[in-house]
Amino acid sequence: MALSKTARKVLKVLARRGAPEVLVALSRGSTRFSDLQTHLQLSPRTLAERLREFHLLGFVERRAHSEVPPRVEYTLTPRGKRVLEFLRELEDVLDAVQEGVR
Repeated sequence: MALSKTARKVLKVLARRGAPEVLVALSRGSTRFSDLQTHLQLSPRTLAERLREFHLLGFVERRAHSEVPPRVEYTLTPRGKRVLEFLRELEDVLDAVQEGVR
């Protein structure tokens, strides 16, 4: 079975530094960039790259509020929630396999 181009692209993004952690942090609700950076301890560049990639894939909604100072919030979309659910199920399967190996 060959994976589709889209599936390969998504897996490549999910394998990057901090990607799963960003999804988990966003699962707690709408979050600002600075709060994510403090919580995840990722560099601003890495965090911005992950959020941009997730936004382009439709996993994250970016909402800019016209305020001074500017406020931008990030939220998981239903598609992003399904991907996070998949990652958690994958983790469960891998844990069960690991238990069987012991």
